[in-house]
Amino acid sequence: MTRTSQNRTAEGGMRTLVHTAAALLATLSLAHTLWSGLDERAVALSFGLLVMLGELTRWSGPESREAAPLAAAGALSYALLGEDAGRATHHGALQVVAVIVAATLAGCVPHVARGQGPTADHLARRVLTAGFAAVCFQPLHSQGVFEAWGGPAYVLLLVALLGLTALCDAVLAAALAHSRTGWPFGPLLRDELRATLGIGTAVCATGVVMALAVAVVGLWALPVFSLPLLLTQLAFRRYAAVRATYRQTIASLARATEIAGYTPAGHARRVAVLSRAVGRELGLSEPELTVLEYAALMHDIGQLSLVDPVPAGATAALPVEEQRRIALLGGAVVRQTGVAAAVAVVVERQADPYREQPLSARIVRAVNAYEEKVRDAGAGGPLRALEELRLATGRDYQPEVVESLARVLARNGGVVRERIG
Repeated sequence: MTRTSQNRTAEGGMRTLVHTAAALLATLSLAHTLWSGLDERAVALSFGLLVMLGELTRWSGPESREAAPLAAAGALSYALLGEDAGRATHHGALQVVAVIVAATLAGCVPHVARGQGPTADHLARRVLTAGFAAVCFQPLHSQGVFEAWGGPAYVLLLVALLGLTALCDAVLAAALAHSRTGWPFGPLLRDELRATLGIGTAVCATGVVMALAVAVVGLWALPVFSLPLLLTQLAFRRYAAVRATYRQTIASLARATEIAGYTPAGHARRVAVLSRAVGRELGLSEPELTVLEYAALMHDIGQLSLVDPVPAGATAALPVEEQRRIALLGGAVVRQTGVAAAVAVVVERQADPYREQPLSARIVRAVNAYEEKVRDAGAGGPLRALEELRLATGRDYQPEVVESLARVLARNGGVVRERIG
C-alpha cells in the first residue's frame, strides 16, 4: 500500500470514528429518554422547537461556517440550562442530546425533501458539541456544585464552558474537513478558530444569554433573544451574496482573455482551482487563499494589451523580459478594475525571480507553467510536466511549491475539483 493510500485510509478512519461516536451517543440518549420519559416536558418541547426552527432556517452558502446558528445557540443554551424561572431543572445530559437529535432531524426534513439535506458531518458536530457541553455542566449541576456560584462567577462559568465547547467544535470541524479533503489539519483549525470569532461569537453569546434569561424569567425569553441572532443570520446571508457576486465578477473578467482568443477555454479557471489546492497544501489562510484565487483567475489579463496574441497563450515559454512586461500590464489592469491591491501585486510579480516573489506569486507561476506544459502533452503529460518543473526549480520555481503541486495531483488522481466563482 502506498503512502498516499495509507493517508487516505487514516483520514477516512477519523471521519468514520467521529460519525460512529455521534451515532452511538445519539442512540444511547434516545433510548434512555424513551425508557425513562422526558423531565420538564414544557422546557424540552420549547428548546426542541427552537432547535427545529433554527434547522428550518439553515442555509448552506459558500461563505457559511455555521449553517444553522439559531439551532446551535438553542442547543448550547439547553445544554447549560440549570433553572427555569427560578426552579431548578433536572433533565440531564442524555435528555439534552436526545431532544437536540430529535429536533435537528425534524428540522432537516424539508431540506432533505428538496435534496439539500445536511451532511453527516453537520449532524455529527451538532450531537457531539451539544453532548460535550451537557456532560460538562449537567452532572455537576445535578449534584449542586454550582449552588454557591452566583452573579458574575456563574456567568463566567457559562462563558468558559461555551469557550471550551466552541474549541471542541472547531477541532471537530477541522478534523472532519481534513478527513474529507486531505488538506493540512493545522491551517484548517486556524481558519475554524478565526471563523469562530465571527458567527461563533454570536452563537455563544446568545446561548449564554438565553440560559441566563430562562433561569430568571422563564421560557418567554427564548423568542425574545432569538430575534437578534435571526437578524444577524439574515445580514450575513446578504454579505455572503455580495461576496459571491464579487467573485463571479472577477471570474467574468478573467474570461475576457478566453473570449478574445488569447488563452484556451477554461485555462484561468483550471489554474485558479489548482493554485487554491496548492495554497491549502502549503498552509495559506482563508484570506490568503482568496487573494491567490483572484490572482490566478486574472494572471493572464495582461495579454489583452498585446497586439499579437501569444500562441495558445503560453507565456511560460516567452523570454523573461516579455513575461515581465505582460505581468506588469496585467497588474495595471487589475488595479484599474478596483480589485484588492494584493491581487495586483501577485499578478505583476509572476515573472520575478522566485526568491523575490511572494508565495502566492510562486504558486501561480508554477501552476500556470504546469497547466501549459501538460495541455497538449498526451497521456504522459502530467509526469513529464512535473519533471520539467523539478528540473527548473533551481532557477524558475520554488521546490516546495512544485512538490506541493505533485502531492495535490497525486492525492486527487491528477484531477482537482473545487468550487470557484
